[in-house]
Amino acid sequence: MTAMLRRTVASALLATVAWGAQAQNLMDDGKKLFTQTAVPACAVCHTLKHAGATGEIGPVLDELKPDATRVEKVIRNGLGQMPAYSTLSDAQIRLLAQYVAAATQ
Repeated sequence: MTAMLRRTVASALLATVAWGAQAQNLMDDGKKLFTQTAVPACAVCHTLKHAGATGEIGPVLDELKPDATRVEKVIRNGLGQMPAYSTLSDAQIRLLAQYVAAATQ
């Protein structure tokens, strides 16, 4: 294997490891937002298997399988009985939306 090919393979492996760590952080941090940080916690109302949530008020997210754009819009604006989460930062809202979308796919 040439030196250039070794560097390319090494770079690809490092990128894969970094992406895996980012994905794990998304899932860990998103789960914490879903179950603890958001007030009221999403888990109080929604069922989401990944988060161990069994709420019975809102939709079962595992069945709904919403995309991140839809989740973000609902978190920001509320829908039906669900309030808008104005206490969460933009970054937290995006992370929570990405988490729900990823956890339900």
